[in-house]
Amino acid sequence: MRVLHVSAGNLYGGLETVLVTLTRCRALGPALDCEFALCFAGRAENELRAAGATVHLLGEVRVRWPLSLLRARRALRALVEQRGFDAVVCHSPWTQAIFGPAVRAAGAASIFWLHDLAAGRHWLERWAARAVPDLAICDSRFTAATLPLIYPRVPCEVVYYPVAPAPNTAAEDREAVRAELKTAPEAVVVIQVSRMEEWKGHRPHLSALARLGGVPGWACWMVGGAQRPHEARYLEALRAEAAALGIGARVNFLGQRGDVARLLAAADIHCQPNSGPEPFGITFVEALYAGLPVVTTAIGGALEIVDGSCGMLVEPNDPAALAAALGKLIEDGELRARLGAAGPARAAALCDPRAQMAALERALTKLRPGQVHGSRVKTVQEPSP
Repeated sequence: MRVLHVSAGNLYGGLETVLVTLTRCRALGPALDCEFALCFAGRAENELRAAGATVHLLGEVRVRWPLSLLRARRALRALVEQRGFDAVVCHSPWTQAIFGPAVRAAGAASIFWLHDLAAGRHWLERWAARAVPDLAICDSRFTAATLPLIYPRVPCEVVYYPVAPAPNTAAEDREAVRAELKTAPEAVVVIQVSRMEEWKGHRPHLSALARLGGVPGWACWMVGGAQRPHEARYLEALRAEAAALGIGARVNFLGQRGDVARLLAAADIHCQPNSGPEPFGITFVEALYAGLPVVTTAIGGALEIVDGSCGMLVEPNDPAALAAALGKLIEDGELRARLGAAGPARAAALCDPRAQMAALERALTKLRPGQVHGSRVKTVQEPSP
């Protein structure tokens, strides 16, 4: 089955990480022959090509420039027809709104992959609702519960992201990372890896750490760079806040990094106390694979990943409760070791690439039994096993 994945390509985050992972794991889904189409050149294109993907550029699209939209739609339709794609997967309401009509015109099956929570009120969602897909894929049960706000009658499949464990890191590399970041070898390192978005919980994280200012022996690494102007302003505000709270010397803002797996392996606790619900949370899974106990808030997709066997859940926007959880883990090495040891098995049970690529393959190939390329596809949701 020939599948074209379509995304904007102008930013790099969880969605783009998933696309790169699909490329790296393509041998685990042999029934799917996947290529990618982006509107914007940049890091997403470079990472996909480096992973061995075939990437097509459709041209930059600005909604306020109707001609750019029409040109991109024509480019997509021509691409689908020329290369004989059976299905096109649009990876956001933006891409579904812009390219859904072109997918239909080209005769391919239309698939919408929902990576974020739907509200049904945003103008992009209302626009996307006019291009009804044949199938929706959702990244969690939590996300799937919001799909009817855009597509109340579209069949849905929940497919957790395929996430592979990083190679084992030698103790010498752990020491090298800490030396590079001027962190004591014996320090208990709390790490957060996330976009510079306020709902990711950086402020309550800093507030909780400030309550532990009198506790010796901990350090914090904040990983994530600003990609847009408001994120740059937010990052500067966080630096100032850490200094004002008296913990500026213990919190290291590392910016955008290409060695996240190496940083996780050199840390001791993962903490991302979201103030808003995470649709899924790849970073939680990566931290579990790295053997870190995960501390996060008891909302959203995190509830499908983190439980008492591998981490701690607290209420959102409660720095005191967060400080209590972090303080307990900082001071209790045996507890850290026990929760961390359960992480890899938990991560594999949820996101093992072989299992999740097989699940994606099953979901997509449902669309085409007996299908002749170019025919209108109708789907019927199959009952879950």
